[in-house]
Amino acid sequence: MSTPPAGPPPPADGLLSAARRNLRELAHGLSHASHPSTPLLADAPKRWHRLLPYAVVLALAAIFIPVTITVLASDYGVPGALAGALGVAQAAPLLMLAHRPLQAWWIIFPADVAGALVLLAHDPGRYDTWPWPPPTLVAYLFLLLALGLRETRRTVVAVWAVTAAAGAALQLVAPADRSTGSALLLPVLGAVALVIGGAVRERGEATRRLAEQETISEEERARRTLLEERTRIARELHDVVAHHMSVITVQADSAPYRIPGLPETAREEFASIAAAARESLGEMRRLLSVLRSDGTEGDRAPQPGLGRLQQLVEATVGAGLPVTLSLAAELGEVPPAVDLSAYRIVQEALANVVRHAPGARTQVSVRASRGHLNVLVVNSPAPKPTPPLESAGTGHGLVGMRERVRLTGGSLDTGPLPDGGFRVAARMPLPPAASPSASPSVSPSPEDL
Repeated sequence: MSTPPAGPPPPADGLLSAARRNLRELAHGLSHASHPSTPLLADAPKRWHRLLPYAVVLALAAIFIPVTITVLASDYGVPGALAGALGVAQAAPLLMLAHRPLQAWWIIFPADVAGALVLLAHDPGRYDTWPWPPPTLVAYLFLLLALGLRETRRTVVAVWAVTAAAGAALQLVAPADRSTGSALLLPVLGAVALVIGGAVRERGEATRRLAEQETISEEERARRTLLEERTRIARELHDVVAHHMSVITVQADSAPYRIPGLPETAREEFASIAAAARESLGEMRRLLSVLRSDGTEGDRAPQPGLGRLQQLVEATVGAGLPVTLSLAAELGEVPPAVDLSAYRIVQEALANVVRHAPGARTQVSVRASRGHLNVLVVNSPAPKPTPPLESAGTGHGLVGMRERVRLTGGSLDTGPLPDGGFRVAARMPLPPAASPSASPSVSPSPEDL
């Protein structure tokens, strides 16, 4: 029996290739900053927050430049000019920490290594610390903290590894009489600084992502609320439209029997109108079945209107909310859509008062003027500073009012009042025959606004 051909042998240099790839990634992290050269806290809302990083780096440079020069010259015996050059090279780039910490590291780190090599040429004192003098070590820790706040984990690991390797190499070339404690101290303290900076940076990024997600969630919630309200309004208006379409169908079907002597073309036209009306009714029923696809059953009771406002107000008064109703005796012919929308607006407004200002005195006014139906609901502040029954509403109330008014071609004005109350004013157009007669010279009353 023949043996199946063996697959290709695994590459012998798998570990080497992975190591080379990781080294390339570390080198790329060291040579390329992971963020644009925008200052730290550039997006802070307050001006003094945005200026704080600049004040910190100015203070660091003002402190470490003279201290480093003084320590190198007095404690280590470095000549003044060379001590000044080393001090400036090691501490002046701290000014870049607010916006370019990685570029500052490329200046400070070689300057620190050069300073350690310079100190080898001078006799060590009794209290000398090598290879990193105290000012150099502390300034480098601030640099590592800034890197942890701005750079990625890969970059800070590369910085720490290079720093530890440089300390180990300098320790190997140091003579026996040198105290090399800072060569081990810097990697330990540097790891702490990098971990602190990285933790703060990752927490800030997590907070920013959470804020973005909350913004997206709020937008999605608002969009979903709007769609739910539009679906609800469409279901409620189905009966109104279906009634008119049914009337058209019945009139078209009965026209040949009610009107004697109709020509054949007229009979065919009425039959076509009735068929189109029946087809439209069928399409509406299919649309309604889609809107009710969530399993909810529609309300089979007749849709409410202005005739039931008194009943609504009495029920609200019975619930403990003092409400007064001013309903005009003659409103004329109100279209079904406007009739239903006016009732729902008053209902939602009273529900909002119950939720957010329990016990507040409320006035409801409905009247027709200049071809428009004006609905006004005004409530005073709550009599007692009690917490609202609902601290966070669903957001459906005002959205539903706005959609209903938009559907009828009217306008809606809502907002708080100076005394702490709230006002809801809706203005919806009426048919010309339904608007009460009014002289053009008569100015509108305050209730009409």
